[in-house]
Amino acid sequence: MIDLEKDLSQTLIAHDLVSSESLQEMTDMFLGFKEFMMMYNCAIREVQTKFEVLNDDFSVAYKRNPIEMIKSRIKKPASIMEKLKRRNYPLTMESILNNLNDVAGVRVICSFIDDIYEVAEMFANQDDVNVIAIKDYIKTPKKNGYRSYHMIVEIPVFFSKRKQNMRVEVQLRTIAMDFWASLEHKMKYKKDIPDIEKLEKELKECAEIIAKTDEKMQSINKGLSKEQ
Repeated sequence: MIDLEKDLSQTLIAHDLVSSESLQEMTDMFLGFKEFMMMYNCAIREVQTKFEVLNDDFSVAYKRNPIEMIKSRIKKPASIMEKLKRRNYPLTMESILNNLNDVAGVRVICSFIDDIYEVAEMFANQDDVNVIAIKDYIKTPKKNGYRSYHMIVEIPVFFSKRKQNMRVEVQLRTIAMDFWASLEHKMKYKKDIPDIEKLEKELKECAEIIAKTDEKMQSINKGLSKEQ
């Protein structure tokens, strides 16, 4: 096995995700893992390019950019396998393509709340974008205060000998929402935090303050636009 496969195998066995008897099957599976990750990387580039084009076009038409930043990530192999096992799906490449929607992720950071909905609509209206699901955590925040606009989309990616429809999770949020989510993510994976309930309460309070600030900033921006 290549180093990637060896390291992944050891990780999965250590966390009881597979037995040592399954190593041969896993070896066969991960012979094509590099190609698999390449496919998701290409899907991310396709989605990123679409948003970059929208941002450039918006800049020419309206003299401003609604998108401040675009980030991306691919789930780690061990995390992919753990999720498949937790949901009782087969540990195969085909299973990943068919059953997991968040292997590839693109995060679009917008200036204002209205920009999120406008950019999401322009993106969804493109002929080759198939929207699988939408979760609006801005209008309906999670209990911990999390806000973001999530889309699961499927786009065609053209490789040298085939076309493959690939799924990508798109998250759209403001700068303030992204700042909050980064801290919440850090807290989620920290172990043995003293006074965790107190910190969670304070973080939720911050989410409410941030939401009001986003709304106020948007109102100010609309006022400036009217003056112009």
